Amino acid sequence: MPLPKFDYIAPKTLNELFELLENYGDKAKIKAGGTDLLIKLNNKVLQPEVIIGLKNIQELDFIEFDEKDGLRIGALATLSEVANNSIVKEKYPSVAYAASVTATNQVRNMGTVVGNLCNAAPSADNAPALLSLGAKAVIVSKNGERVIPLDNFFKGPGLSDLKTGEIMKEVTVPIQPENSFTVYKKLSPRSAVDIAIVNVGVMVKIQNNKFTEANIFLGAVAPIPLRAKKTEEFLLGKNVQEDIIYEAGKIASSEATPITDVRSSQEYRKLMVEIITRRAIQEAVDNIN
Repeated sequence: MPLPKFDYIAPKTLNELFELLENYGDKAKIKAGGTDLLIKLNNKVLQPEVIIGLKNIQELDFIEFDEKDGLRIGALATLSEVANNSIVKEKYPSVAYAASVTATNQVRNMGTVVGNLCNAAPSADNAPALLSLGAKAVIVSKNGERVIPLDNFFKGPGLSDLKTGEIMKEVTVPIQPENSFTVYKKLSPRSAVDIAIVNVGVMVKIQNNKFTEANIFLGAVAPIPLRAKKTEEFLLGKNVQEDIIYEAGKIASSEATPITDVRSSQEYRKLMVEIITRRAIQEAVDNIN
């Protein structure tokens, strides 16, 4: 099936990009890696007049870490680059792992972490781990910059907080607290290549054998990545022991609101939320102790 006709423009600076976005408005679509965009073009879901490529804007291509401010992942940093970056693997292993199990090698070599987030799929691999770490989205336009918690970025399947004329310039991740660990787990039908049936990002902090902090996000079980607030509240102040972790998995399952589709049934997804959340918490605990 041939792609729809469109003009392609590749600006070299953000100012050039903003001018193009102002001129073309909703008639234009942004391309970073293009792996999600090309599928939508091929299926005629999108038929833009103009595609604006970001590849020549060098200030968007970076992975940076600072001991005070944490990690910054630019809009053009590919999934492969994030997955293989030595600092990300050391300081944020769940982020590196999530990038490493997103789609295929070919897709990871083209696709970007920021692009995966902006696609706003409920099953996006990179969202739960970043959300559990308290990541923020840095959004820019000709009017300046705004920074929002990544938890506020997703608005529905394929919908985000991005407005016309805006792009996500980068995602930032704070320093992980001491005595904490973050785990990302994914269940897919055949292998990591497939879209997740369920995915979970968990960060727990432990002091004096008690859970003192917990961030738990569930993917593919709601219209947006779901924060398991009841599960987090249950864990706080509890002793780190098997029956508590077991009960946390059950509470997470009760919070999930999955659907039945071609990949899985609602009942199976809820069961897997219970099991995977429990395993993720236990793995985080094991890495702290």
